[in-house]
Parts: sequence; structure tokens; C-alpha cells
Amino acid sequence: MAAAGHPAPAVVLPDGTITFVDLPQGPPLGAGGPPFESAELLLPEGSTLALHTDGLLSQGEQWTPDAGRERLVRALTARADSLDLRCRTVVDVLVPDRPHDDVALLMARTRRLSPDRVAQWELPADPAAVAEARKAAARLLAEWDLAELSFTTELVVSELVTNAIRYATGPIRLRLIRERTLVCEVHDGGATTPHVRHPRTTDEGGRGLLLVSQVTRRWGTRFVPEGKIIWAEQSLTDPEV
Repeated sequence: MAAAGHPAPAVVLPDGTITFVDLPQGPPLGAGGPPFESAELLLPEGSTLALHTDGLLSQGEQWTPDAGRERLVRALTARADSLDLRCRTVVDVLVPDRPHDDVALLMARTRRLSPDRVAQWELPADPAAVAEARKAAARLLAEWDLAELSFTTELVVSELVTNAIRYATGPIRLRLIRERTLVCEVHDGGATTPHVRHPRTTDEGGRGLLLVSQVTRRWGTRFVPEGKIIWAEQSLTDPEV
């Protein structure tokens, strides 16, 4: 994670211990300045991140950063049945009826998926691997009782793997994740962000990401030290979305 002007998030560990991430402060987005420094941390399953703006801490005329953090720690110790209720409790405790600044609070809890909800394949940079990737994805969806998503998933797999073989470098990895949605990820060693093109009717290519964007709920790019991951997400409750 990296900070663009706002305070470092608080972390509530599973045993109730509350700490703050040691995160270098960067300038606000658009203000210019040196490159952002990032921090990486490994959180145990069941940890809760409380990301917030400085407005959550700076309520009242007589406040200091340390005092604001102490008030946040006390508010985070309150138990609640859900993260939504916990957010509401923290805001109710810390924010007056007429706040002095805008306030935002986002809480997220880490959770590990069971191995039977994730499948991964290493693919060679060979066009023949595209057909095998489609077949492997279809077999897996049948095992997950998601055969109704096979057509769309095979299309997504075909387009993303083909793009990785054609334009990127390094090893190619396909991963399917079944959680609240069905996520298809393709990892390659390239560092170039792909963009949706709107080809002319006479163009023979360039429609891959356009098709992916049309048949999935959303898609995007995530950069990692070894390259990038192109992902696409489908709904499990409405196959048409």
C-alpha cells in the first residue's frame, strides 16, 4: 500500500491488538513531488484494516495526531456483528453532528479462500495452449456446477491468453477464482497496460478486450513485481451480467 496524503490505516489483529501501519507519507494525488513509497505487510486471516481520511481524527479545535489515534483505537475496540455496523459505531463515536472536515472510513477483513475454490495452470507461450486452456476452464466450471458460465468464460480465457502470448513476455499463468464472483486472471511478464480498442469493420484484430468488456461485469489490470495480471469478473447470480 501507499499513502497519498492521508493517515496510515489502523490494523485490528484477530486477537484484538490494534496497531497502525508504518507507511511513508506521500503527497496528495496531483500535487507532484517525489515518487510514492510503498509498504508491504502480511496480515493473518481475520485481520481488519481501517482505512480513513484525516477528517476522522481531526474533529474539534483541541486535537493532535496522537490524540486522534488514541480516540480511534478506543472506538475500534467496540464489537459489532458486521463491518458495516462497526464502521457506523466508529463514525458515531468520533464524528460530531457538524464535522469540521470530510470524513471517510473503509474497513476490510482478510479472508483466505479454500483450495477447492482456486485453480491455476501454467501455460507455454504457444498458440496451441489457448485451446487447452479453454478446455481446462470448461472442465473446472462443470465441477463447480457453473456450466452456464462456460461460453463466456471460454471466450474470456481465449482472448486474455491469446493477448498474453501475442504481446507479452515471460511465463503465462491462468487462474480461476470462485468466490462471490467468478474471476479469471491471466498473468504475464509484460509491463504495458492494455487498452480497449474500437476497431473498424475492416480490421482483422483488436477486438479481444472489447469483447471481454462486453461480456463480463468488469475487468482491469493489476501490476505485480514479475509483470501484470489482467482480470475479468463475472456474476454468479446473474449470468447475463
